[in-house]
Amino acid sequence: MLRAMGSRATQNYWLVKSEPESFSFADLERAPRRTTGWDGVRNYQARNFMRDGMRKGDRVLFYHSNAKPPAVMGVCEVVREAHPDPTQFDPAHDHHDPGSDPDEPRWLMVDVKALAPLPEPVSLTALRANPRLAELALLQRGQRLSVMPVSAAHYREILRMGGLAEGP
Repeated sequence: MLRAMGSRATQNYWLVKSEPESFSFADLERAPRRTTGWDGVRNYQARNFMRDGMRKGDRVLFYHSNAKPPAVMGVCEVVREAHPDPTQFDPAHDHHDPGSDPDEPRWLMVDVKALAPLPEPVSLTALRANPRLAELALLQRGQRLSVMPVSAAHYREILRMGGLAEGP
């Protein structure tokens, strides 16, 4: 999928992970305007992906981690690029960071909007069994990031596995 956006001519693809007890794809679908801020990211590499790579219109695979079974559940779209995560400044919030300066926020978030659930969730087992996905970042040993890039080929293959011939 090509689109013109400044000097950027290609669309990027991402995978975000959430524990369904904390926030599920169904929660995103029920959210006002089917949209939420992807807050609480407290890893510098994941933050940098959001800050430096995620752009409005990029497609995002929503993955349930720590689920039975862990699986890709749906497709989202970035609808707002990186901006300060307000939870870092809230002392009552689990993601509070007392060292973050409001004038130079340490932590960012993007806003994502639910586009479509996968007709058939794609389990971690199914992802691992597909040789076309051998290089998928999610499947690499020690990979624990909550935000990671996905190649266009991997994105299309996961949609195909989940029953979406054409992605939203």
